[in-house]
Amino acid sequence: MSKAATRRGSAYQRRVVFLAFPRVMLLDLTGPWEVFALANRLAGHEIPPYTLELLGEDGATTIPSGGGIAMVAQRSAKNYRGAIDTLIVPATDLVWCEEPPSEYSGTVRGLAERSRRVVSICGGAFFLAAAGLLDGKKATTHWSGTQDLAVRFPKIDVQADAIFVKDGDLYTSAGVTAGIDLALALVEEDLGQAVALECARQLVVFMRRPGGQSQFSTTLESQHTGRDTINELIAWAADNLSGDLSVQAMAERANMSLRNFSRVFHDEVGQTPAAFVEQLRVDAVRRHLEETDDSLQAVSEICGFRSTDSMRRSFKRLVRVAPGAYRERFCRY
Repeated sequence: MSKAATRRGSAYQRRVVFLAFPRVMLLDLTGPWEVFALANRLAGHEIPPYTLELLGEDGATTIPSGGGIAMVAQRSAKNYRGAIDTLIVPATDLVWCEEPPSEYSGTVRGLAERSRRVVSICGGAFFLAAAGLLDGKKATTHWSGTQDLAVRFPKIDVQADAIFVKDGDLYTSAGVTAGIDLALALVEEDLGQAVALECARQLVVFMRRPGGQSQFSTTLESQHTGRDTINELIAWAADNLSGDLSVQAMAERANMSLRNFSRVFHDEVGQTPAAFVEQLRVDAVRRHLEETDDSLQAVSEICGFRSTDSMRRSFKRLVRVAPGAYRERFCRY
């Protein structure tokens, strides 16, 4: 891949090229595109830091999206010349059910060889994988495709639980909106935290979700049980973290005996009610640390912990970092 230099904060323009195949997923493309476009407006440089280009795979100028909206490519990938700073490959809605055409792989490889860094969004990882770019690398994709990616391309070290993964000059992101997280990380890498933070504020998104953060929240992951009673209980618990979430209280709310409730909950959710509530509260603490400057005592009370020390112990055991250190790294404020 091209090793073209990047100068943070300078007037150097970086060519960001989006390669869109037919039936491209719209948000995979437009989400990251808007991050870079916004960075251009916010950077305050006489020369915008990025030039953005949309390439179609062949000579056709119109690219149909999976959602039905057609886009106009600025150039054909086959006729594209010159060095690329960042090549971005979004998913298509066909990537899950069939192998990419061999000509797609050749196009990706050819552009990647001239790129300083190569990025996939969501299922776009399958295009990089088919081109052989991810062999021996760590990578991720949409949660529903991680197992398929690992089976079809066993040389890849698939990080199924990651929001995005950087391995050298290759970057892969998880599903859909995770592409925005990754684009913000790239802007921060290029232009510094202040520009990336302002982009996040303008877009009303997180400045930085940690790369190792699960693609699932405890609430969302657990609400796919086969029992409406348990699903409703989970939703209620998430809205009442500071209330009584003892096993007895939840059993009564579910109209079950304590013993039956404990058995059913474990069978449906995969963990005990007490362990689930602890994880739910720690997830809430994490969000508060990222999004507010509330004191640790206030956060522990809001999230239902008996004390700040109790919160610290649970947080450190489950997240493997102290709350204060986590806030220093991930807080938006």
